[in-house]
Amino acid sequence: MEQPHHKEAKVSASEVLSALDRIHGTVSVVGSMNADYTVTAQRLPGPGETITGGPLQLLPGGKSGNQAAAAARIGAVVQMFGAVGSDANAEFLLGALAEAGVNTTHVRRVLGPSGTTVITVDAAGENAIVYSPGSNAQVTVDYVESVREALLRSSVLGLCLESPIETVTAAARICHEAGVKVLLNDSPFTPSLPAELVAACDILLVNEHEMAQLLGIDEPEDDDWDTLDWGHVLAEMRSFGFEQAVVTLGGDGSVVLDATAEEPIQRIAPVHVKAVDTTGCGDSFMGTVLAGLASNMSLSESAQLAAYVSAYAAMGYGAQASYGTAAQIREAFAG
Repeated sequence: MEQPHHKEAKVSASEVLSALDRIHGTVSVVGSMNADYTVTAQRLPGPGETITGGPLQLLPGGKSGNQAAAAARIGAVVQMFGAVGSDANAEFLLGALAEAGVNTTHVRRVLGPSGTTVITVDAAGENAIVYSPGSNAQVTVDYVESVREALLRSSVLGLCLESPIETVTAAARICHEAGVKVLLNDSPFTPSLPAELVAACDILLVNEHEMAQLLGIDEPEDDDWDTLDWGHVLAEMRSFGFEQAVVTLGGDGSVVLDATAEEPIQRIAPVHVKAVDTTGCGDSFMGTVLAGLASNMSLSESAQLAAYVSAYAAMGYGAQASYGTAAQIREAFAG
């Protein structure tokens, strides 16, 4: 069967990167901040196996914190909402966000440990992660209600699922009802999104495997996602409840599904770099899309810019530690 043609956006690097000059919008991010304990090894260990790794590094992370930092680094005005604990990691996490340019005034402090992750990265840049929510589990619906006024000072809200689902749903509802655009990253992946959450979100961001699971679509046998019927994916996505979505394809770029656009299916080409660590690359992609949408860019323009920002992140170690400023990203791809 002949596939419906989807348009691949052919734009030069300098054209895409010129969009960095237009980043000015306001973004709210509600969710997680984690201290990432990261170690590199030749390969990931198998069950019951002990392997030797390099030095242990403590790096600032958490999907939401990462997304906020990425958006702020490239010039958006970003407010972070969430909770840190009463441990030394709390100051470390807040300090890293402040250094990235994120406003952390509304972050709640609670007793006990902050969120943490234990990450092993192999020689190819692949990772295995264990997440301990800590203070992130205490980002409550009451808390979100208490910061309502501050939340609504932004034009876009970013959410992921490292916080309690009822909190994520409440934040989405508050912002959606006030006309703030809501972007949901279904990660860590859950196939059973509450109907109320779907209704209160405008745009979904998922990777290809999450999309296939969510919509019950078979993955292409040869892992060639360009052979997929993306017209069918768009139709399924709309019946699921999203008129707009971005499906990331790892190192193969992304596909923007936008029923509201002239070109409803846009294939965004990958930006090829020598990756050393892909931790946090997806979050830098999300953060860039938030910044782009807040700055009145279209979803496909935002995703094109995100391809470069996340490729830059893959060239450095850690999540927030690898994120570039607008100037650094421009310089890296100037050639």
